[in-house]
Amino acid sequence: MKKIYMDHNATTPVHPEVFEEMLPFLKDEWGNPSSIHWAARAPRKAIDDAREKVCAFLNCSPVEVIFTSCGSESDNLAIKGVALAKKSKGNHIITTRVEHPAVLNTCKYLEKEGFDVTYLDVDSEGLLSLDRLREAITPKTILITIMYVNNETGVIFPIGDIGKIAKERDITFHTDAVQAAGKLPLDVKSLNCDLLSISGHKLYAPKGVGALYAKRGVRLVPLIHGGHHERNRRGGTENVAGIAGLGRAVEVAARDMEKENERLKKLRDRLHKGLVERVPHVKLNGHPEKRVANTLNISFEFVEGESLLLNLDMLGVAASSGSACTSGSLEPSHVLLALGLTPEVSHGSVRFSMGKSNTEEDIDYILEKMPPIVERMRSMSPLWDEAAKKGGAIAFEKKSC
Repeated sequence: MKKIYMDHNATTPVHPEVFEEMLPFLKDEWGNPSSIHWAARAPRKAIDDAREKVCAFLNCSPVEVIFTSCGSESDNLAIKGVALAKKSKGNHIITTRVEHPAVLNTCKYLEKEGFDVTYLDVDSEGLLSLDRLREAITPKTILITIMYVNNETGVIFPIGDIGKIAKERDITFHTDAVQAAGKLPLDVKSLNCDLLSISGHKLYAPKGVGALYAKRGVRLVPLIHGGHHERNRRGGTENVAGIAGLGRAVEVAARDMEKENERLKKLRDRLHKGLVERVPHVKLNGHPEKRVANTLNISFEFVEGESLLLNLDMLGVAASSGSACTSGSLEPSHVLLALGLTPEVSHGSVRFSMGKSNTEEDIDYILEKMPPIVERMRSMSPLWDEAAKKGGAIAFEKKSC
């Protein structure tokens, strides 16, 4: 059976160059990097080298990089770490309604611990109003945490401008850049951020490794207490192979980003145009321009997204109905609801997220197989005939933030 992987926002395969970088530390160089004997030297050097590579990728210094186990841990360390460190100065946090669960659920946890959280709305294209952000700031605001790129729609937020607003008010600013890494430049100075999270498995490194940029001088209460690892900010023996892989992955990403973005944008637009031409009553979710090159989120009216995905899977196409971290939930996407879609239309959404393995032939295969699947599924819907007679307009509310 033909296999086409269109779920790179959920995870990516390990790049061959990354695998080769990791291999020595999975086989021969197995020493604990904190030891003082010969077995520790190569692992310690690998961590130091990887830290330098991540620093070059982010334009920061080595003391500002903390290696973690994933993007979720990086987000938790940033948000909880700052909240607990600054609770004597205030208890107000600002975020958005479309954040990844790693941010939203961390903020909900902190609400139970006495913190106040403002969840900013977005408009019907997923964009954020900077005026609303300014209005939300209070004298008790200690942290703003807003993602760089939305994992479901690919919409890009103006992180540099948000960082300027935070800096003007002396508020710590964190951005979840997990979906931006490898797709957009991550210069922490031009982004005006104090903290920035990335995850290895979103940019062709293995699962189980991530990093948090923490600007020099930003105080964090650690999540994990243990040894003196990561300058006392994250206890636990380092994942040497994963860290080495992450270091190589960011090098590859920086090298290939421009050409890969050009290629992926052509594939994304070819798929979008073909679906609009072949399937009636579909809607793009998110802004048509202000989004990363690899992501297409589209709703099919009167089609249940999970069933659509199962039909695609039987034909060898792997896609998603939203975030992989919420795929076990029967609830409609919180991101699409925030854009104003009805629960019914939200349930009919599919996210195609493309990567290095995808080709024009993959796009043409999906364009061949998708229309009959949608037509067959709609023919079983008692509401479809009536809706088609009325024009079948997509059911969503135009909204502004």
